Amino acid sequence: MNFDTLDQWLSHIEKLHSQTIDLGLERMNEMIKRLGIHFDSPVFTVGGTNGKGSTCAFLESALLESGYSVGVHTSPHLIRFNERVRLNGKDASDEDLMLMFSKVEQARGEMTLSYFEYTLLGILLLFMEKKPDALVLEIGLGGRLDAVNTIEPTVSIITSVGIDHTAYLGETRDKIGWEKAHIYRPGKSAVCADDDPPASLVNYAREIGAKLLVRGKDFAAIHVPGRDTWDFVGSKGKLKDLPLPTMPGEHQLSNASGAIEALQCVSDRLEVGRDSICAALLATKVTGRFSKVSTKPDIYLDVGHNPHAAKELAKTLQQIPGPKAAVFGMLSDKDRKQVCEIMKNTFDVWYLCDLEGPRGGKAEDLKAFLVESGVLAERIRTFDNVKTALETAVNERGGTDKITVFGSFLTVASAIEDLKVPVGRD
Repeated sequence: MNFDTLDQWLSHIEKLHSQTIDLGLERMNEMIKRLGIHFDSPVFTVGGTNGKGSTCAFLESALLESGYSVGVHTSPHLIRFNERVRLNGKDASDEDLMLMFSKVEQARGEMTLSYFEYTLLGILLLFMEKKPDALVLEIGLGGRLDAVNTIEPTVSIITSVGIDHTAYLGETRDKIGWEKAHIYRPGKSAVCADDDPPASLVNYAREIGAKLLVRGKDFAAIHVPGRDTWDFVGSKGKLKDLPLPTMPGEHQLSNASGAIEALQCVSDRLEVGRDSICAALLATKVTGRFSKVSTKPDIYLDVGHNPHAAKELAKTLQQIPGPKAAVFGMLSDKDRKQVCEIMKNTFDVWYLCDLEGPRGGKAEDLKAFLVESGVLAERIRTFDNVKTALETAVNERGGTDKITVFGSFLTVASAIEDLKVPVGRD
């Protein structure tokens, strides 16, 4: 079986498996054997509730600045599937992906694979063919049963542990932390950039004999408010007077410090110097991670879609003076009530939007949550799509307000298409 375009391949892959999300490693392990997938280069596996994309981008930038070839897998994508796989800073081509998918198709026989499994196998085949000096692999969901966890890491990073994907991972930080901790390996470096990890994560790392390194205990990001530099104190050395990350938000220091600690853990195989780290901090940008995409009016995009991300977004917006407007849409299976409670005092006016699809949330539901939290109904407008909400916000508030589009990858993706924003990680 073969197809002429990448879109045709992706449409075929979407229809193969009965469940969109079907966690488990059996199918992946079998396919990895059939395809002979293995890697000799160092592998960074990155998991966590929030901060995975930024951490992957920091790692990628620092390694590229050091002259290494790098393969990076992240998910989900915003506009094009190709965003999920980068080689040396560039998205993979349709042709390369189609060739790898044809190999997966031939090898799977009668086995059905989920969309994530099938596409990940194709991406791994591409990395195996290109033989980069380093691989950065982002966990899709959780850790223990995520398809990426079939690849043996050299060092594993957990960026943060918050409440999200409760239907699959559990409803407490302790349960979620245990699931995520399974990306750690016996005898290998296990970085945790969350300075308050749940006991389940710490206990699991100890049980298996992983070399656990926790921010605030084994490494630290030290920043004095008002200074334009910060100090990294790592388990293998200090780096003083580093430039602040270009990506805004104090949480980016957590992400950057986790990435630097992980790089120090593999310094015997990949030497990354201070100059490369400084350059990466200044150069790394990820579309949708509180990225400013317009001036006159000022428009920010943020893919945050859970309470943990909402808290960081609220803190970041507090540092920006002036009136603020929100273009806000969330999926129905997310904790919309808690996000509304966290964000209730952040914006002067709200433009709420419906999201399409079986999981799509309704603007009227968000309005009810906001009103329940104390937001005045007259400050809220509802729309049946992101495009109309954003256009109305720009027309009505663009002359005075800072406009933030947030709540979901789908919300941000629609805004990116409407605004014709280029998508990238640098």
